[in-house]
Amino acid sequence: MFSFCKMQGIGNDFVVIDCTENEFEYSLEVLSQFLCDRHYGVGADGVILVDESEIADFKMRIFNSDGTEAQMCGNGIRCVAKYVFEKHKTDKTEFSIETLAGVKKVKLEVENQTVLFTTVNMGEPEIENLQYIIEIENKQYKVHSISMGNPHAVCFVKDVEDFEVEKIGPILENYKYFPHKTNVEFVEIVDDKNIKLRVWERGVGETNACGTGACAGTMIAIKEKLTGNDVTVNLKGGNLQIHYDKTENVMEMTGEAQIVFEGKIEMM
Repeated sequence: MFSFCKMQGIGNDFVVIDCTENEFEYSLEVLSQFLCDRHYGVGADGVILVDESEIADFKMRIFNSDGTEAQMCGNGIRCVAKYVFEKHKTDKTEFSIETLAGVKKVKLEVENQTVLFTTVNMGEPEIENLQYIIEIENKQYKVHSISMGNPHAVCFVKDVEDFEVEKIGPILENYKYFPHKTNVEFVEIVDDKNIKLRVWERGVGETNACGTGACAGTMIAIKEKLTGNDVTVNLKGGNLQIHYDKTENVMEMTGEAQIVFEGKIEMM
């Protein structure tokens, strides 16, 4: 039996496990699949393991609901930041978290010892200058390839709410141009300060939000001169504020996270 904390970042939900207090003999692939199951487990988009780090203040590992390990998760890292502060594992409001996509710096906005918002330095976007024209059922989709420490494919659409994300998302995720699969963002430009975005996450399916996806979609919109450098990204689960520092070539993401409940569970 071990303890866990169910958390969410604008609707992107996770089972957070403190590995400084829990030791596991289980396969992490099997564990994450079990915990994420919404009928027989806790239910989540992913499992986050919080641990000590030799190169940062904390270390985060994240596993998708299909058992695969992801390099980075923007909503997940905000959950980790809130967790370690409110569980008194640090009293700092600025600290670093190790991920498979490198060490990320976070800054907390705190009121009465409660984290209201977290700003994450998401690092440098890696625009691969690859644009694919992919034809699906006699319709062509222009797809932009970009990495935010994990792979993304961005596609602009006219009306994201009515778009067939469940149909087109998995096709693009598994398309031959992406041998390791990819996250897919469908972006609607509202104006030069606002975009709407739906995301099909690699190894998960459509989720309410994706932090790295919000950064990826915003960066391509900036590159295509469709928005400015400060953008509000409207996702199914809520809004994220994305800022692109052109001088430093880094992206910053600001948003909230919440603790939903805590519990204990026994692996059968």
